[in-house]
Amino acid sequence: MARQPTLLAMAVYTSRNRTDASPNRASESKSEFFERIAGPFWDQVRDVINEWWSHLPDHAQSGLRSRLLDRNSDTNVFSALWELYLHEMLLGSGCTVELEPGIGTRGKNPDFLVTRDGKQFVVEAIWTTQRLGDPGTILPPHLNDAIDSVPSPNFFVSCEIEKTGSATPPQKRLKSELMRWLADLDPDRVIAEHERDVPLPKYTWQEAGWCLSFEAIPRSPGKRGDPTSRTIGIYPAMDWLDNDSERVFDAVKRKGGKYGDLELPFIVAVGHAAAFPEDEDIETALYGSSVEYSHAGAPTFGRRPDGYWTATYNHAHGRVSGVLIVDNPAPWTWAKRTPVLWQSPDPSSPPVTALPTWATAQLVGIQVEHQSAAHPTHTALGLSEHWPIGEAFPRHHQSNPA
Repeated sequence: MARQPTLLAMAVYTSRNRTDASPNRASESKSEFFERIAGPFWDQVRDVINEWWSHLPDHAQSGLRSRLLDRNSDTNVFSALWELYLHEMLLGSGCTVELEPGIGTRGKNPDFLVTRDGKQFVVEAIWTTQRLGDPGTILPPHLNDAIDSVPSPNFFVSCEIEKTGSATPPQKRLKSELMRWLADLDPDRVIAEHERDVPLPKYTWQEAGWCLSFEAIPRSPGKRGDPTSRTIGIYPAMDWLDNDSERVFDAVKRKGGKYGDLELPFIVAVGHAAAFPEDEDIETALYGSSVEYSHAGAPTFGRRPDGYWTATYNHAHGRVSGVLIVDNPAPWTWAKRTPVLWQSPDPSSPPVTALPTWATAQLVGIQVEHQSAAHPTHTALGLSEHWPIGEAFPRHHQSNPA
C-alpha cells in the first residue's frame, strides 16, 4: 500500500475540490495537468508526490517544488519527478542520502551521496527526451485541442497535415464543419462497407493556408456514446530529430565527466523517455554497436569501439561505474518499471553493487548478460504492486433516454 500522506504546512499540491477529469490537453503544461486533473487515481498521485517531497531535506524542498510546478517546461517537471523517485527509492532501499555533496575535483556538486551497509556511492540524475524534427508535421496545440473537443461518440478521426499556414486557422469553423461531417456518418454502415473493401470516409478541410485531411474510424459498439473521449485517434506522423542510443550516450558523457575525480563509485541515472525504448539502443550507447564480419568464410560477430565504455579514445569514461536506466518513468509507471543497472566493463571503474530492486546488465565478451532484480520495484517505494489503483480516465456512461 502507498504510504499515508503526512499533514504538511506546505505541500506541492493543495487539497481542494477538483472537478475536471478530462485528459491532458495539448495546450496544457504537465504542471497544470497534474494540478487540475480530478479523480481518485490522480489524488493518489498527488498524495504520494506530496509525501515523497516531504522526505527531502528542508533546504531542497523549495527548489524541487518550484520545478514540479513549472508551467513553462515539461522537461523541468519530469526531471524533478525523476529525482524525487530516485531519492525515495534510495531511502526505501535502506540508504542514507545526502543531497548535493561537496565532493569531486571540479567544484560542482552531484545530486546524491548514498551510504548503504557502510559503503558509499554517488548518483547523478539526468532526464532525456526525444526531440521532434520538422514542426510542420505537428498539430499546433490549440488546433489539436479544437479537434479533440469535437463531440464524436461514434468515431475517432485520423489527421494528416497536407499543408501548414503561417497562422493558426479559425478553430470555430473547423469544429463546426467536422461536427457536421461526423454527425452524417453511420458507424455500423461504415464498418459494413469497410468489410467490403470500401475506403473509410475522408474529409479535407482548407482555410488560412492550411490543408488538413481527416479519416473517420468507427468506434467499436461497446466504446461508443462517451462525448468526453478524445476525437483524434491517429495523429500526424512525426519525425524524430535524434535516436535513443545517441541520446543515452550524450547524456552519460555529459554527466560522466562533470565532477572530475570523485574517488567513489559513480552512477549516472538516466530517466529514458522514448517512444519505443529498446535494450539494443542502450547496449549500443554503452558497449558499442554490434557488427558481423566474415572470418575464414564463416560469420563472426563483434562490437565496434564506439560505446561509452568501449571507445578507445577516452579512458576517462572509466570514472562511471554504472548507468541506471528506467524507461519512461512517470507516476503511473513508478511501481511497475524495473530499473536496470548497466555495469561498466572497464577494469578501472570503481565497482558498485546493485540495490535489490535493480536488475543488472553487464558485458561478458561481446555478449550482454542480464540478471533480474531480487525484489520488485514497488517494495522500495512503499507502494502497492498495481499503484495507482483504478482507472486514470474512467469512461463516462450516459443513461439512454426512455
